Amino acid sequence: MDFPRRRLLVVSEELGEGDLTALKFLSRGHIPMRKLEAIQKAQDFFEALQEKGMIEEENLFFLKELLYRIRRIDVLESHLGTSRQEMERELQIPGRAKVSPYRYLLFQLSEDITEYELKSFKFLLGQELPKCRLIPQATMLDVFTEMEKKGILGEDNLGVLKSLCAEIGISLLKTIEEYELKFGEEEMVVTEAQRGSPAGTEAHAGYLASSVAPDSPDRRNESSQVQAYKMTSRPRGVCLILNNHSFKKARERAPELKGMKDRTGTDVDAGALKRVFSKLHFTIAEYRDLTAEEIRKTVNMYRCEDHKDKDCFVCCILSHGKKGMIFGVDGQEVPIRELTASFTGQNCYSLAGKPKVFFVQACQGDSCQEGVNIETDSKEPDDSVEPDARFQLECIPTEADFLLGMATLQDYVSYRSPYHGTWYIQALCHHLEHSCPQGEDILTILTAVNQEVSKKTCQPNSRKQMPQPAFTLRKRLIFPVN
Repeated sequence: MDFPRRRLLVVSEELGEGDLTALKFLSRGHIPMRKLEAIQKAQDFFEALQEKGMIEEENLFFLKELLYRIRRIDVLESHLGTSRQEMERELQIPGRAKVSPYRYLLFQLSEDITEYELKSFKFLLGQELPKCRLIPQATMLDVFTEMEKKGILGEDNLGVLKSLCAEIGISLLKTIEEYELKFGEEEMVVTEAQRGSPAGTEAHAGYLASSVAPDSPDRRNESSQVQAYKMTSRPRGVCLILNNHSFKKARERAPELKGMKDRTGTDVDAGALKRVFSKLHFTIAEYRDLTAEEIRKTVNMYRCEDHKDKDCFVCCILSHGKKGMIFGVDGQEVPIRELTASFTGQNCYSLAGKPKVFFVQACQGDSCQEGVNIETDSKEPDDSVEPDARFQLECIPTEADFLLGMATLQDYVSYRSPYHGTWYIQALCHHLEHSCPQGEDILTILTAVNQEVSKKTCQPNSRKQMPQPAFTLRKRLIFPVN
């Protein structure tokens, strides 16, 4: 028997069932899951690594890294002649590590979790995973594996996991946030040497380093760049438009709602939104004149839809409202928070980790914003605009990956022309149409929208309007035209 195989045999005899499970889990990405699931012995696992070129006669580094990751330092030192300190130095070398940072994150969580927290995970996932996979003997690694199979967990899909950890244990959530801070926002560059490395030995992107010197200006600029959300699917996702025009039902239902006028001009906004988001490769779904209950049912329908193959979700709400609420055409209220929260990672797993964008055309109060005497390049008076009803900003979930674009500041009205549509939606569509082909991100575009709307004036009292975005985006949101 040759020397490496004798050494592998000795190592295999030192490993227990739990060790083998951890080694297999950390090796995903190098060995197909189906093949790993069939492996029951450490010797077979080592054979599979050899077949993939991950273990070679003169190179046992991947095996050493695996043993280091699962904290079998005793085996590492006694049978492979490598100390903990040596491995720590090796893993500081850019491109040296082969274990995926994402997979190591999951392994760390499985090591840190308590028995009570594991039971809580299984309980909360009871409706999502097969009962036979949540038996008492199932480990946290087993749970992670089933979540990945179900499509509710992945390297770019940590939303559900974060939601669960937030409910179960703050220390677990902190581990994920530290991982995201270290790897999620970095723009990694493969060096020339790494580009030329043989197949099967590439380092994971999280460990790749730039060929630029660490202290150079270029390196600093590179590391400060914020990564962009993936936006390559066709279609990109659904653009849901809730367009309420006629409020006759509301006026007939209650005397106090007699002043709730029809929203003349809203179809101009809806048409502009459909035109622009079609160009941005979204599937358009417009619903007109919905009651409060119909709004809930419609939103729930899209919450339950499978967005697995889509990169984004957009919802545009055009209706009357009041503080924190939106009105159905029957005058009944629906909390805006209820609509946005329907698409959190916990409530809509297939959108976890993906951007959820809401644009709301409505006032946030009764006050009128007064203009100040400054010089402007242009003034566009419009003596036929109307205020929409009230709305409040505290409607965005605290979870990541949300953007809420509001037509105006809190406590103030926004304006709608019966002939030209609303100031906000028309400016939004104009800047999306012109800036997306140039690669501008959505926050830059919304800043330009603020600038345009702020220049408009409602005569005869020189009333003004200022839109306001709120967001928990983690990455740049860019809508490519091509």
